[in-house]
Amino acid sequence: MIRIKDIAKEANVSEGTVDRVLHNRGGVSSKTEAKIRKILERRNYSINPVASALAMKNKHNVAVLIPEYNETDSFWKSPYLGVLKASDEVKNIGITVNYFKFNQYDPASYLKSFETLLETEPTAVVFAPMFLNETKKITTQLETADIPYLFLNIDIEGFNNLTYIGQDSYTSGYIAGKLMHLGMEKESKILIIQSREHSGDNNAISKRIHGFNDFFKNHTPNMNPINLKIENFNDVLKTQQSIKDALNSNDSIRGIFIPSSRTAVIVDCLKQSKQKEYKIIGFDNTPQNVDCLKQDDISFLISQKPFEQGYESIRLMSDYLLKSKVPIDKVYLPIDILIKENVVYNDMNQLMFENAISEA
Repeated sequence: MIRIKDIAKEANVSEGTVDRVLHNRGGVSSKTEAKIRKILERRNYSINPVASALAMKNKHNVAVLIPEYNETDSFWKSPYLGVLKASDEVKNIGITVNYFKFNQYDPASYLKSFETLLETEPTAVVFAPMFLNETKKITTQLETADIPYLFLNIDIEGFNNLTYIGQDSYTSGYIAGKLMHLGMEKESKILIIQSREHSGDNNAISKRIHGFNDFFKNHTPNMNPINLKIENFNDVLKTQQSIKDALNSNDSIRGIFIPSSRTAVIVDCLKQSKQKEYKIIGFDNTPQNVDCLKQDDISFLISQKPFEQGYESIRLMSDYLLKSKVPIDKVYLPIDILIKENVVYNDMNQLMFENAISEA
């Protein structure tokens, strides 16, 4: 009988890579996937449902629900890769991880993906609570079914989540304020730019802004940041005009704070409208943001270790399911301040994993 081990040996890849192809979990290059599927077809390999059912007896199914990503909005790729790495490691100890994605701007997509997730009869759920009212519906169903869950990346109070894993958003915003304040003239003004789509339920964004504003209240009470809410960052022309109008209406603005991962979008709008240079602070080392940082278009990026968020969420839930190890209420990851000189050393774990799966 042909085994996964035999397929992996013939394809010259790891067993984990074959397993990802068999279960359509992603993280495998198209060339490698095609090679593996060709071998599977030639060897007439198929998953034995009886053997699979026996293998899954007394094992755990962890379902992960996080936003989808694309080339222009790539933040959630990092948590996904962290989840993927951890899922490869825990499968041999009785944990299967299934991944579900949703449109982070569409509450209906969020609920629809959750309903699909429930059909897999998960033992536990890891998810990003993107929308408040919909999250209440989701957690009610999970608690009724006695399914433990933890929050990833976004921390919302008043729920019975096992833990939260991610950044201390308030403190990260406070640090951003401190960085912005350095070298800033007293009469200078600061512009905070956020998307209206993120101004409601995304608690991480609001906490960052709260922390940012508190720094100035505590240290420079007269420097009140100006808030600008953009309707949709993907509408480049409207975004560009909104920013241009805000900057032209106040010549004292010297700093710009973007409490999300879309900092590169703002930088591009500034360049297109030929605005003067500003001190810009944003979040997350997406490829676009890193390019801007290296070109001195961004002064600082604050990283929330998204790869580690995804990875540790699976490890924590595995320990809870297998060892009854209850995590602390909030698991905060390091707050990294990135400049162009150190950004290449950040998230090396993700880089090594990406290289491994691309070469597989």
